[in-house]
Amino acid sequence: MTVEAAVDADFLEIAEPFRRELLAHCYRMMGSHHDAEDLLQETYIRAWRGYSNFDGRASIRTWLYKIATNTCLTALGSKQRRPLPSGLGGDSYDPQAPLLQDNEVPWLEPFADNGETLSETADPASIVGARESIRLAFIAALQHLPERQRAVLILRDVLQWRAAEVAETLDLTTATVNSLLQRARAQLKEVAPERDTVTEPDDAAQRALLQKWVEAFETYNIDAIVALFTDKAIWEMPPFTGWYQGPAVIGDLIEHNCPAERADDMVLLPATANGQAAFGLYMRNPEDGVHRPFQLQVLDITQQGVQHVVAFFSDTMVEDFARFGLPATASPATRTVPAQPLTAD
Repeated sequence: MTVEAAVDADFLEIAEPFRRELLAHCYRMMGSHHDAEDLLQETYIRAWRGYSNFDGRASIRTWLYKIATNTCLTALGSKQRRPLPSGLGGDSYDPQAPLLQDNEVPWLEPFADNGETLSETADPASIVGARESIRLAFIAALQHLPERQRAVLILRDVLQWRAAEVAETLDLTTATVNSLLQRARAQLKEVAPERDTVTEPDDAAQRALLQKWVEAFETYNIDAIVALFTDKAIWEMPPFTGWYQGPAVIGDLIEHNCPAERADDMVLLPATANGQAAFGLYMRNPEDGVHRPFQLQVLDITQQGVQHVVAFFSDTMVEDFARFGLPATASPATRTVPAQPLTAD
């Protein structure tokens, strides 16, 4: 083996275990799974090129995070923030009005984490924290922060880095880091829901709720769907610009704007997105009877019911479903719900 090949092998051996958590870090910074994958690749290329100069003063993990953070900051300088429809402002939409689609907005994207956002050696407490830090509500809130504030908050509050470490990574003074963190926390408090006041159901209750969710959609029972929402539940569907609040409003939306007409028009298969329960919804094509990818639903669940659903649409639904481990077609015979619901316990 040549010296160069030995160096390459050594780099891959020590750097590869951090790939999953670095992907999640890039996603937190960017709000886009596609951008995160591209920037993760760029991070590894930069790290590989600079590995011969790695002096070991910091851990390999810290060194990789520093490269990833600055790679993302460079990319963010030329990109718009990625909102959800509810983050654009305005009131809840009329559920019977025509749906308006805007493909020019760089919408927030779901993250196909498959429950894996940290290295294999991470402790359980870190795994719980990592799951919370990729929830859609948190990622959407981060989009309101300028890029340096976003980086500082993620490094300090998610990764628990010391202010001095963040200052060195971002080439700032410690005083500037503390100031940026204070402003970021204040901004986040204004736009982010208080997760610590929300109680999630236990595994059995969540499993029962998800089973009812599947049955309600697959039998196209609007009343049953409505009954599963909390009083102030929100439904939104990027790239459609509207957002809808309240169980009755959401039920009206589904009844008047969903192409389903009867039982078995829809099939739901379970997935995991952003550390949350999710479903790939397949709609039956009336021409050939085949159920094909229609929307990816990401659910935020409390003890009181479903409080927020983001139903993602795209022009590449088959490819997007594959990223979440979902097949290209489905049938009523494949009905199921997650065997292990996602909770923070």
